[in-house]
Amino acid sequence: MTNKNVTHSNLSVNETSPVPIYMQVKQLIHNKINDGSWTANTKIPSESELVNLLGCSRMTVNRALRELTADGILVRVQGVGSFVAEEKRHTALFQIHNIADEIKDRNHEHKAKVVVLESIKADTNQSYLMQVREGQQLYHSIIIHYENDIPVQIEDRLVNASITPEYLQQDFTHITPNAYLMSLVPMTEGEHTVKAILATTQECKWLKINKTEPCLFIQRRTWSKNNLISSARLIYPGTRYQLEGKFTS
Repeated sequence: MTNKNVTHSNLSVNETSPVPIYMQVKQLIHNKINDGSWTANTKIPSESELVNLLGCSRMTVNRALRELTADGILVRVQGVGSFVAEEKRHTALFQIHNIADEIKDRNHEHKAKVVVLESIKADTNQSYLMQVREGQQLYHSIIIHYENDIPVQIEDRLVNASITPEYLQQDFTHITPNAYLMSLVPMTEGEHTVKAILATTQECKWLKINKTEPCLFIQRRTWSKNNLISSARLIYPGTRYQLEGKFTS
């Protein structure tokens, strides 16, 4: 690791914000990395320095640094400090299929209902997911996918507006966001996070399920070369869908 000089300007947190302080600290570090102020292998301010600079507790700063390290954003060297990690390649655990094609392959009918299609300014969580600065323009869509008139997936997607400027003009009842984005900027890297969840009240209404029914949740991010194109929250009713993977050696 090299110990490059870093700038400490524009480091502050808003104690009146509803966003937790540790999340704000994470976003501040992300912003420094995203704008090029802190490059790979740069040693960032120490835990004590961040406590003094930001005026927050050591426990808060420690949590932010621990989570950034777990996310692969930072590398912590015991007794030395924390450094910006070198960029890593992302590999999909599962192939990324177009849900419309999956349904048609079963000789079933696919339909889609567009619930939200809008331009937004990235909040703290969205900027973290999309690796952009807070306030940057993103496109946001929520689409319900149906198989033979039964809802089988909620697709809640954020899209990089600067790379896909005509996203809002698409008719997503005839082409899925996945198909449109793949035709525009073919995916070169992908990342999946998979877990079981309980859907929100609104999500249960969209999926027409009981609030106690477990759901399969996939957080999927896709890149084209070095550009993060999209981050999608995919929610499936647990009783209607299963995740399959095929591996070869």
